[in-house]
Amino acid sequence: MIQIGVVGKPNTGKTTFFVASTLVDAKIASYPFTTIDANRGVGYVRIECVCKDLGVKDTPVNSLCIEGNRFVPVELIDVAGLVPDAWRGRGLGNKFLDELRRASVLVHVVDASGGTDEEGRVIKPGTHDPIEDIIFLEREIDMWIFQILKRDWDRLVKYATISKERASKLISDKLSGLGITMESTERAMEELGLARKKLQEWSDDELLEFIHILRSFSKPMLIAANKSDIPEAEDNIKRMKKELKDYIIIPTSAVSELALRKAAEKGLIKYLPGSEDFIILKEKELTQKQLKGLEYIRENVLKKWGNTGVQQAIDTAVLELLKYIVVFPVEDELRLTDHHGRVLPDALLMPMGSTARDLAYSIHTELGDKFIQAIDVRTKRRLGAEYRLKHRDVIKIVARR
Repeated sequence: MIQIGVVGKPNTGKTTFFVASTLVDAKIASYPFTTIDANRGVGYVRIECVCKDLGVKDTPVNSLCIEGNRFVPVELIDVAGLVPDAWRGRGLGNKFLDELRRASVLVHVVDASGGTDEEGRVIKPGTHDPIEDIIFLEREIDMWIFQILKRDWDRLVKYATISKERASKLISDKLSGLGITMESTERAMEELGLARKKLQEWSDDELLEFIHILRSFSKPMLIAANKSDIPEAEDNIKRMKKELKDYIIIPTSAVSELALRKAAEKGLIKYLPGSEDFIILKEKELTQKQLKGLEYIRENVLKKWGNTGVQQAIDTAVLELLKYIVVFPVEDELRLTDHHGRVLPDALLMPMGSTARDLAYSIHTELGDKFIQAIDVRTKRRLGAEYRLKHRDVIKIVARR
């Protein structure tokens, strides 16, 4: 399952974002280091389900379908808040940076209202620059990777000289536990012109710049500009989008999303994560305070920004930053079922560029080994092993018995 790291300094609404995404009962409080151990839970990528196109009522197994929207599971990891010099062990330090090892993509939850200082202490909104938090957190992660590599750098250099092994392989092997591949390593080296330099010729500055680029390839990050309902956040978000053109910045209000999801869970309102509005179902069971709170969310979040941003951040992280697509495999191309008769049972997240054979292997090793061909269920066209899958493809795999 794809893993999304939810990161940021303390008290930005990071754990609220996590709970709003997963409805896991994690501890939330407005003081630093509420999260001591990393929280893990299941969130979902939302796409339009193919059941609408095909005119069928589906029976999902590995995912959810609600009103023609398919929710495909991903894992979220809520890491404790990072403070300056966490990579040196300050605050809760390396323990929590280590939690990011398996995350493929990062959502950096930033207090866009400027209402928390660099340590995560509550201050007057508008008195801290959230752009500083983005720079700080990237440096923390870069320095963490830097010290991992630098620790064995001399040995790495010596081995490269003796063995004539490719530098990209030695570096990617050393960082493989972080999910860093040789392909990303070579791409970063080429971008900085380091591919033709011997390792012993690299300066520390070049190594750090290389790590910064490598990390952006291997663990891409988007910015969840949180607390977007607070008035001071609006100008900050506009400025962030103007000054940080290389970043995807999504205005979010995690506390609003959590309130809506809790109310929907109790049947008080009708609300689907990522929607632009909600419908009150049981007005008489809501107090005046609750009704006022819902109206506040509608006016200050949904009408202003179009949504709470939480679902959009997850969708963007997986579908745009990681470049994944969703494919629907079936066994019976006429009835659109598996061997149990369940209609469109599975929705699988696959890397963009995956082939029909890759899909077969993702379902079962034996299916990949015995692959003959695939069938595009919509067009009934026969597809070869190297056919590149498209988003929302419905595919039948044909294999030898």
